[in-house]
Amino acid sequence: MPPALTVDSSELRDSLFSESEKRQLQAIDTLLSDPSHGDHWTLLQEFLLSFKSQAVNWRGAKVYRALWQGDNLKIQDFLDEHFPQGFVPLTSEAGIDYSPIEAALLDEVYELADRLTLQKMCELAGDSAVQRKWVYFSEVNQFPVTDLQTLDTLWLVYSEGKFGFSVQREMWLGVGKVWEKLWPKMGWKKENIWTRYPGGFTWDLSAPKGHLPLTNQLRGVRVMDSLMTHPAFNPSTF
Repeated sequence: MPPALTVDSSELRDSLFSESEKRQLQAIDTLLSDPSHGDHWTLLQEFLLSFKSQAVNWRGAKVYRALWQGDNLKIQDFLDEHFPQGFVPLTSEAGIDYSPIEAALLDEVYELADRLTLQKMCELAGDSAVQRKWVYFSEVNQFPVTDLQTLDTLWLVYSEGKFGFSVQREMWLGVGKVWEKLWPKMGWKKENIWTRYPGGFTWDLSAPKGHLPLTNQLRGVRVMDSLMTHPAFNPSTF
């Protein structure tokens, strides 16, 4: 039996499950300040388990990653029992294993996660793409909706909503689909000079919105266009 909630814990619960993102984040920060505390741990369990019946989001991923990075054996046992495959459902129509990307994002090694994203996109495209280590725009057009949504969700939730193909698409639409207006906003171009890979890019959450993943940019606009217009990111497919 979990410990009974105190008045303060009841207030924390109200905030944790609030529709206000600000209140929710304040509650999360409080709970993660001492996650093994009885009442805190009860609420964190309840919060994470709620994602068994709803789509994951970056607030849930923030909690999951903080607990995953900790060394409390009781908490690790809970995560192993209830999330043995990780926090994000890694669904794939092509039988691709996306767990290495999730592991890199959990470790906050965004450069590795980006390289793995390109690798998995090549696997989606087939043996020829794996050998050449990049994809054609026509291959992107054939990617399963489910797989691109899985990749996008991984980036989205482990970046606090800052990175991902869907974020890039939203920004692209916001500048009227004008690529030359998009690149500087994402930090891919400055004063008409392309950002140099890899040292010029920012591999943490201080990067501009939409900065990652960037592997699609390296092979030109046509690949990027195929991603931005893919049915995976049409709201009617979600």
